Amino acid sequence: MRERRSTDAKPRQQREDMEPTLEEELALLAQGYRFVAGLDEAGRGCLAGPVVAAAVILPVERLARLTPVSDTLASGSDQDSAALSLRTKLRDSKQMTPAQRERMYAVIQQLALAVGVGIASVELIDQRNILQATRWAMREALAQLQIRPEALLLDALTLPGIPLPQRPLIKGDARCLSIAAASVVAKVTRDRLMERLHEEFPVYGFDRHKGYGTEAHLAALRRYGVSPHHRRSFAPVRELVAGLFSALPESEGAATPLPAMPLESLEEVDDGRF
Repeated sequence: MRERRSTDAKPRQQREDMEPTLEEELALLAQGYRFVAGLDEAGRGCLAGPVVAAAVILPVERLARLTPVSDTLASGSDQDSAALSLRTKLRDSKQMTPAQRERMYAVIQQLALAVGVGIASVELIDQRNILQATRWAMREALAQLQIRPEALLLDALTLPGIPLPQRPLIKGDARCLSIAAASVVAKVTRDRLMERLHEEFPVYGFDRHKGYGTEAHLAALRRYGVSPHHRRSFAPVRELVAGLFSALPESEGAATPLPAMPLESLEEVDDGRF
């Protein structure tokens, strides 16, 4: 596969207004790669919960052959209408509302040739660091695909040890339709997991912030201590475990923090899994 260097020179507002296209997928198709998987993750920067990765193989040739809107709608095909929706309404998951993501998740599940999801636990994140846990989750997502991909498109990452052509793209979820699809699948899957964790530990508000380090989340951490689902290798949680946050008086409901856990080395170690 010919190497193409990714650039990210556009101003931030322009990047946010970008619509993902099939340009990268079609370039790979022209080189003979029929099944191209887009990969992305959700929850990498959170203080709690797993990191979730998704891999999606889209029907690139079918999407590229879409007829104009009027002809597509006139055909009366639900599949064509769904394909048009994916082609024109799919965005980076961060640019979509929860309701939009849920609708697009259903469309992706309906149209994709294959979808895989990998989930890296909090324990794995703390043991191996977030980058390696993310790569582990991506390998798991690839392993779940019912069709073996021939090339990979990733959002600013590569997967060492995977013997496939790989193209990392800066802001890939905003530029590439397959990566955008993976971003939606990963985000919806993780949000649902965090809502379940909220039922177990409602005091942290996981249903609202999904584990990100909002002011409300940090306040709950100071008040109630650390749950089993918090990442002890992440600075705010690690500092709380080490007693660097001042605890509220017991009369105000402060909980005793859990004891500190030893942290593994943050050096990258690749296990070569796929």
